[in-house]
Amino acid sequence: MTRPFQFRLERVRALRQRVEDSAKEEFAASLSHRLKGEAMLRAASEQLDRARRECRPDNGTTATGPQLQALQAYLERVERARSAAAEDLSRREQEVRRRRERLVEAARERQALDRLRERREADYLLDASRSESAALDEMAIAMQHRREGLR
Repeated sequence: MTRPFQFRLERVRALRQRVEDSAKEEFAASLSHRLKGEAMLRAASEQLDRARRECRPDNGTTATGPQLQALQAYLERVERARSAAAEDLSRREQEVRRRRERLVEAARERQALDRLRERREADYLLDASRSESAALDEMAIAMQHRREGLR
């Protein structure tokens, strides 16, 4: 009877699987982080649109110099907040790309070991089948010689 198949690099394959799982979790976290950034940018854009509408002087109303300066300062502050949110989203998207690349690389490394394991197992099964077939052939020949000897 042959021993069961044992892949010598199983520990390495298991380690690569854990690395890939970790990369998946990091990628998912970065996607969530990016979605929050998108929501923040949307909120900042909506606030900027509201500020622009509110800063327009109505027909027939007049504003004093200090009021206009305050409105302009408010509008500039909201524009800076929107710009900062856009930059933050850009950084978050870069992080998503980096994490995706790490995940792809981790998956590639694990798949390479999986393919190697499959090839080694197929070779093992072929050798085991050949050995078993040879043993059966030998037994059949021995039985045939015994039968011929008994005649």
